[in-house]
Amino acid sequence: MTSDLTRAFYLAGLAAALIAGYSDTGFAQQAGREIVIGAVVPSSGPFAEWGRANTTTLQMLEKQINGSGGINGAKLRISILDDATKPAQATNDLRKLAGDDKVLAVAGPLTSSAAEVTFPVANEMKVVATSQASSKPGVAKLNRPWAFRNTIDEGVLGRTTVPFYKKAFNIRSVAIIFDAKDATAATVGSKIMPALMKENEIEVLNANDPLSFNTGDLDVSAQVTKMKALNPDGVVVSADYSQAVTVIREMKRQGMIKPVVGSTQLISSAILKAAPEIPIVAPATFYATMKGEKPEKFVSELQPLLRKTSGLPPEIEPSMYDANIYEIVSIYIDAIKASGVTGKPEDLDVVSGVSVEQRVEPLARVGCYVPGGRFPLPSSLLHPSRPGLCEGSGPAHPCPDEPGSRRGTDEVPMREDPCG
Repeated sequence: MTSDLTRAFYLAGLAAALIAGYSDTGFAQQAGREIVIGAVVPSSGPFAEWGRANTTTLQMLEKQINGSGGINGAKLRISILDDATKPAQATNDLRKLAGDDKVLAVAGPLTSSAAEVTFPVANEMKVVATSQASSKPGVAKLNRPWAFRNTIDEGVLGRTTVPFYKKAFNIRSVAIIFDAKDATAATVGSKIMPALMKENEIEVLNANDPLSFNTGDLDVSAQVTKMKALNPDGVVVSADYSQAVTVIREMKRQGMIKPVVGSTQLISSAILKAAPEIPIVAPATFYATMKGEKPEKFVSELQPLLRKTSGLPPEIEPSMYDANIYEIVSIYIDAIKASGVTGKPEDLDVVSGVSVEQRVEPLARVGCYVPGGRFPLPSSLLHPSRPGLCEGSGPAHPCPDEPGSRRGTDEVPMREDPCG
């Protein structure tokens, strides 16, 4: 979770952004004294476990906030959309949340692949978006000022994970396999992990012969056979949990019982069941047995709800991604309270001395191109000229094709009062 100092700086900047977003999105038009925050999670697809758990987490938070009086007297509504782990769908979801639902801010998307294409849209639409899981280095930094992450880069986390892995299992050599189609997995497997192994004096036995597979592959027996022949002390599996399970099960089938290390993508109850005899090491900034008043309270409230949620494992525990998205929306709520957003139309003037309004002023003159040809259509003139003339613009100046041209016409008739 974020430190108090980081949270304070983020909160200050976010409050200012929300003030701007409050005006830009036309939030004052929201009826029923409702404050809406959006979320993009993968409730279906390969990361469905994370997305469904995130959804239950946000529903719990929404109930907690409304049960304690809402936000500045308004009811909180968290609008949650499923991106099915598809970057294009995540982009569409964000556009809908910002454009149709008029949300003040968005939690998500979850994956780095989705964040890479969705964060630029957040900047375009001027809505704050914060990912709960994206950990590919540089994704949020490239998309300021509207995009953020409540996560830590895999390169930073690995500097703690790899030394622990080396010491715990006496690792001197590894083989690396990664999902080449996943943005984070490919970066971790081909760049971050090789560099970290070198820093920790661990030999990468297949450094000159990278082993990879593609998202959705069901047969990785050839790759595992090659790794087994190298006889490494351990294995780096860089893939999300749904894909890593395939590799780990194949390792078990071939009798390759070696300690596995990876990124935060390995965090899942499903991966622990794939081959219990294979030790798995992955970094996390939160875990269900974490001590302390806040994490213990969070787990005690959320875990029973998760275990009642359809589609989730009966033994599931809250993950760091649940803690992350809970904290993202909590920070949004703190910023909304600090900026004084209430949902009332009269409170559109959210900053003292600043008045926000919408003004439509007609242009002094308008021009329009009118195609002629053998079959000129009056509508070709009326459609572009009527709106401007009706709104008070000066005379329209139609520009037909030149007389004498094959498509031309010598004269384009125009009513003096096209609005009549």
